[in-house]
Amino acid sequence: MTSTTAEPVPVATGTGVWLHAVTSTVDPASLAGVAGLAGTPVRAVTGAGLVAVVGDVPLTEYGEEALRRNLEDLGWLERAARAHHAVVDALARSGAVVPARLATVYRDDDRVAGVLAERHATLAGTLARLTGREEWGVKGYAVPGGTPRVEEPAGGGGVGAAYLRRRRAQLTAREQGQRIAADAAAAVHAALGGHAVDARRHAPQDRRLSGAPTAMVLNGAYLVERAEVAAFSALAAELADRHPELRFELTGPWPPYSFVAEPAAESAWE
Repeated sequence: MTSTTAEPVPVATGTGVWLHAVTSTVDPASLAGVAGLAGTPVRAVTGAGLVAVVGDVPLTEYGEEALRRNLEDLGWLERAARAHHAVVDALARSGAVVPARLATVYRDDDRVAGVLAERHATLAGTLARLTGREEWGVKGYAVPGGTPRVEEPAGGGGVGAAYLRRRRAQLTAREQGQRIAADAAAAVHAALGGHAVDARRHAPQDRRLSGAPTAMVLNGAYLVERAEVAAFSALAAELADRHPELRFELTGPWPPYSFVAEPAAESAWE
């Protein structure tokens, strides 16, 4: 998810409207007890036959200038992302949903309703494409020792030469291991993508973010028909057995963050 405001909010007082997601319909009872970013209840705003789920936020913290500062604070950003996701996730359990980009703030409900009308064709089309489908994630990590070892070459030349040969063999083994892991990740992604409606291969996460002891070589997202989830999961398990050089993590279902319009293309939230 990328971070942006939907439009400049010049004042730093009063309240704005944080947009969580858009859906075709929502049961008001399902929103009971669901809190938004500022801890206030979320609510539905309707327009052009669509429903936006929003929450009021104080502009002292969520106005344009305040957001610019807060989005540089990793602690604040993590809390905001978790609160935003909690609302989107609750909505996704009831049906197709188009998640808003993080930190999308409008002036008021009327402006939100206007966006629903302006972007109706794009939003309705996206909801139709997502109906009955779920996003699943597969991460693949390199397994130490899961690739063939390169034997140290024999030869004379004393201690110095032996050290250089040993280092060369180690580097060759590392390069070979990286190549084998990369090839396996590409093959796995292609196989999983063939059993999904759509697929995305995101950049691997840094170890500081993933928390894994080894490098991530696959960070895939897959849009799967709900009726095919069991078969998709079985394929992921089969691929894990077929590729011991990788360790896999299958996660989901997720709201379809990976399968809505990107900001550089046609965006629902500009």
